[in-house]
Amino acid sequence: MSLTSEHAGRLRHWQVPKTSHSYTRRDAALYALSIGFGDNPLDRQELRFVDHTRADFRAVPSFALILGYPGFWLGEKATGLDIGRLLHIEQSIEILEPLAPSGHVTAETTVTDLLDLGAGKGAILCSRRDIRDGDNRLVAVVRQSHMLRGYGGFGGERPEKPAMTALGEPVWSVSTKVLPQQALLYRLNGDLNPIHADPEIAAAAGFEQPILHGMCSFGMSCRAILRSLCAYDTERLRFISARMTAPVFPGETLRHDIRPDGSFTATIVGRDKVALDRGSVVVANVTAEAARQKQEALA
Repeated sequence: MSLTSEHAGRLRHWQVPKTSHSYTRRDAALYALSIGFGDNPLDRQELRFVDHTRADFRAVPSFALILGYPGFWLGEKATGLDIGRLLHIEQSIEILEPLAPSGHVTAETTVTDLLDLGAGKGAILCSRRDIRDGDNRLVAVVRQSHMLRGYGGFGGERPEKPAMTALGEPVWSVSTKVLPQQALLYRLNGDLNPIHADPEIAAAAGFEQPILHGMCSFGMSCRAILRSLCAYDTERLRFISARMTAPVFPGETLRHDIRPDGSFTATIVGRDKVALDRGSVVVANVTAEAARQKQEALA
């Protein structure tokens, strides 16, 4: 089933309603818990992200993923797409201003591209969400790409092949256990795609059980980056991106291999599958050695 040129044109110009979102410290703490923060009750560094009563409470930078989130609009009946054939494959966040731990934001989501992988293959739909605070300042830009499996062949532009670069040896490896109920916990942030909760829908999509949200595994990588490169200083993290290359199942373990240049991968331990590839981060005013020294000083 490929898209017709008319259907592709409708998707390219899809009008996603603007969103308005008020959130509290409790919401920011729930998000942090949903991506694995607080799994060690003795880790005082992470209390700042999960105990919303603390004076030094902070929002995780990847909290931007759910601020002003318009819902899983691609899965709406009006799009004419089969929800079981949609996969989240790329994600990035650009942080322009530190995220307030509570407040009000408005967000505007636009479709930026629709690429054709060819007949019998798929299409890639790219979108962008601009998030503004109560003073109308642009605080974050969230970009996503979704694979529309089997919908290629409508005569659209082909994607460029990414340049392949050799990866150096990782300096940090951070392993994180995915809780058995992690996908159900992450759903409380508002991402209600049933492929992450309903076994029948997951099976119809070809999975043995509901899979973890791509944005959850992405957030888990953000946590690993904060710990290794930023010593939990949220203001240093300015940009993070990655490509989702394999589904993660609740109960598995992710190993985040991070390099001094900010490149990283996340591998599923036991299956030796790379779940997040081509990871990239921009960290302000810090070197790998400075981050290591600060982290040691705080330990």
